Amino acid sequence: MSELMTDAARWLSSSQGNLAFPLLLILWIAWGDLKTHRIPNYLTLAAALSGLSYQLAFHGWSGLGAGLLGLVLGFTFLIVPYILGGMGAGDVKALAALGTWLGPWLTFLLFCYMGIAGGLFALGVLWWKGLLRAWLQRGWVWLLNWILNRPYGAAPGASTPPLTTQGIPYGAAMAAGMVVLFWKVV
Repeated sequence: MSELMTDAARWLSSSQGNLAFPLLLILWIAWGDLKTHRIPNYLTLAAALSGLSYQLAFHGWSGLGAGLLGLVLGFTFLIVPYILGGMGAGDVKALAALGTWLGPWLTFLLFCYMGIAGGLFALGVLWWKGLLRAWLQRGWVWLLNWILNRPYGAAPGASTPPLTTQGIPYGAAMAAGMVVLFWKVV
């Protein structure tokens, strides 16, 4: 029995074990986010506390420090987009909670992967709703005005569709990024 426990502890401290539980957590979070457009606080709090406990139990004080640094880094990456209205507070807390499991470097990689996934999801949603062309035209006009240092120009004409859309549940982008991270690391 003790050999089984030793093998389980060895697997949990390996790269596969490090990422298996956070992968399951973010899949659960993403499922709820897709269903309700909310990420509950109990999930993010439980993920953060279990991540810190895991780090302390399997990697000691240096692991706890890495978990805390991952938490701060995950929070820091998404707080500005949250303040600017680009995502919800649950998304910020979810990345911070995952940071406790991943540490700073893997949190950075997850941020990069989920950013790519989120951009692709956003383009897909805009295309699906028939707004991609209007968004690209608006972006092109903004870019030209910025380069030429002119005022932002006149309002779009009556033929331009409104550019408001419901946001995408970013938990799905986090889950996609975590799947890529799991696949790349393991």
